[in-house]
Amino acid sequence: MLEKWIETVNGIIWSNPVVYVCLGVGLLFSIMTRFLQIRHLKEMILLVFKRKSSEAGVSSFQAFTMALSGRVGTGNIAGIALAIGMGGPGAIFWMWVMAFIGSATAFVESTLAQIYKVKRDGLYRGGPAFYIEKGTGLKWFAVIFAVVALVAMCLLLPGTQSNSIAVAFHSSFGMNMKVSGVLLVILLALIIFGGVKRIANVAQVVIPFMALGYILVSFYIMMTNITALPEVFSLIFRSAFGVDSVFGGMVGTAIAWGVKRGIYSNEAGQGSGAHPAAAAEVSHPAKQGLVQAFSVYVDTFLVCTSTAFMVLFTGMYNVKGPGGHFIVQNLPGVEEGTQYTQAAIESVFPGFGSSLLAITLFFFAFTTIISYYYIAETNMAYLVSDHKAKWPMFILKQVKGGSIGVIFFRYLAFTFQKGYICSPFGL
Repeated sequence: MLEKWIETVNGIIWSNPVVYVCLGVGLLFSIMTRFLQIRHLKEMILLVFKRKSSEAGVSSFQAFTMALSGRVGTGNIAGIALAIGMGGPGAIFWMWVMAFIGSATAFVESTLAQIYKVKRDGLYRGGPAFYIEKGTGLKWFAVIFAVVALVAMCLLLPGTQSNSIAVAFHSSFGMNMKVSGVLLVILLALIIFGGVKRIANVAQVVIPFMALGYILVSFYIMMTNITALPEVFSLIFRSAFGVDSVFGGMVGTAIAWGVKRGIYSNEAGQGSGAHPAAAAEVSHPAKQGLVQAFSVYVDTFLVCTSTAFMVLFTGMYNVKGPGGHFIVQNLPGVEEGTQYTQAAIESVFPGFGSSLLAITLFFFAFTTIISYYYIAETNMAYLVSDHKAKWPMFILKQVKGGSIGVIFFRYLAFTFQKGYICSPFGL
């Protein structure tokens, strides 16, 4: 009954009108900013490496990596493969389009977060709840956002990440899922009980390492299948516009899945990336807006595309048509998702695909859980005043870092393996 209700809500949220509204908003911001994502690309890259911080704020680079830790998760592996399986290779092109116009959305929300940030408990805090109240005066709406974000970041979103770690380690290394759950709890607690500064310090070390490692693995797989390069790019563009003989009737499906994956992965417009953006110490709000716009590029054009190219260059994927029948079935009996990526890695690294993917999933998922905690903490800081914040923050750490929280998330996600409960934006 609950699963059916979740499927219904998921269908409404991801109906075609909502998909096109997301595209329209990103395009509107792109036009209003005169396509800053092109004009200021060089400045974006230079600003990322600014390392000025303070007692109240983190550096631009730390805020950048904190935002990336939320953007880069299991969706970058399982979600991209799922998009290919359900929307065909053309979904990748529309994912790129969404990243391009979504970077303008990320700029706007992150700049607003900087403009309306406040200092709470000695630290810079900001995000949609803060700028909704201060920018529009609609405090009731800001409170609703903060409460919904708190529930999502504590009870809904972490489930998919923690469950992915437990399942991957169980299938690859035979580790008991309860043991992996406890170890995850301990590691998470060591970080989040150290506060925002420790979260930022972990992010700035782990995120570049894990992203670069994943990209290098993808690059090596591409190089071993380099003869497929012209065909892969041709296939992506042909199927995106319906001129391919095999995927000709899937244009609408490709657009829908490309936009879905683009939004879920790069999070532009969701407001999550605005929280770490507000924590940065910068001389002008727009500077951090540009940094966060660039994080969308890194997430989609580098990390997500790495998954897509591994799958497409090796041909390790199936595609279902609108009627549910297989248009392409290169992997008989394999469901769309993580197993496509695993098969792609196995084709080049025989015997290591499962282990390598498990380790990758751990880094991607664990850093995302840390990001979820920071967003939850920021919204808690909005809802309670400084002198009342001590106990709510302590309870929040217990829920996020304690054994009840993570193990509950894992079993909750395991119950709904299709992923409907993983996010209000779908998976």
